[in-house]
Amino acid sequence: MKKLLGLGAFLILLYVLMLLADDSARSLHNHVNLGKRIGLYGVISLGAGILIVTGGIDLSIGSVVGICATIMAMLLTDRRFLWHPAAATAAVLALGAIIGLINGLIVTKLKVQAFVVTLCGLFIYRGAARWLAGDEVQGLENSFAAWKFWLAKGRVLGLPMSLVIFLGLAAVATVFLHFSIHGRYLYAIGSNEQAARYAGVRTDRYRILAYVICSTLTAFFAILFLMEENSVQPSNTGSFFELYAIAGAVLGGCSLRGGEGSILGILIGTAIIRILPTFTQMWRVDPALEYTVIGGALLLGALLDEFLRRRSEKT
Repeated sequence: MKKLLGLGAFLILLYVLMLLADDSARSLHNHVNLGKRIGLYGVISLGAGILIVTGGIDLSIGSVVGICATIMAMLLTDRRFLWHPAAATAAVLALGAIIGLINGLIVTKLKVQAFVVTLCGLFIYRGAARWLAGDEVQGLENSFAAWKFWLAKGRVLGLPMSLVIFLGLAAVATVFLHFSIHGRYLYAIGSNEQAARYAGVRTDRYRILAYVICSTLTAFFAILFLMEENSVQPSNTGSFFELYAIAGAVLGGCSLRGGEGSILGILIGTAIIRILPTFTQMWRVDPALEYTVIGGALLLGALLDEFLRRRSEKT
């Protein structure tokens, strides 16, 4: 709770400083764009956070975004397919779930380290996306205008549609992770997998479930991202997105050791990660230093996490 309060205070401070920087920072347009980014990137941070709670990691998130967005675009616009949007969405979500299932099975059944498995996936899925699309840009052009307008311009109580979707997913994830026995099992696995196994928890099944959830949410993000951006470049769409996803979760209090984290923390961490670029822009910080600022914030969060952990151990 103390960590959440500290993160919340930091988020408020960052937001206030951003507002003081420039008149444009206080504009409705800036707030809408900020809400869109928080909503979009919150989806993959949510998936990464749930996986990290179990002590897992997925470095292939960015490449999964690339291949899922590429396939979605091809299913909708390629003359060989021309699928209905609902069928294409179901197929891409199923692909995400299958990728997560494969990752989980290799990690749990073949005992290969998650870092290695998902690092290999990073290269495999990126190469597959480029091969499937002939390494060419896949665009929606003027197709599916209603869907794209709904996501880009739609509002619920004044909030951007992507933010509303993320908040809805966060609410479901909160019930699952914090108020169900399945969520308690995920925390138990992350804290001490061997003890959880002795207690009767089917640890392999739940670890696989965490990978499936992560990759399915990544596929869902890919669909939203495609509708927002209108095109996908197989060679680089999604590059480094895994770092933003993991960063949002870790900054929000999810320990890479596993067994720690909350949905509220992930929400706050994602908001901080997405506000930082706007903050640097409004304060006229050299764009070349944007990643330095983000990296510094992450390091500060990691140091704070370690400090609080050691303090709690002493008490």
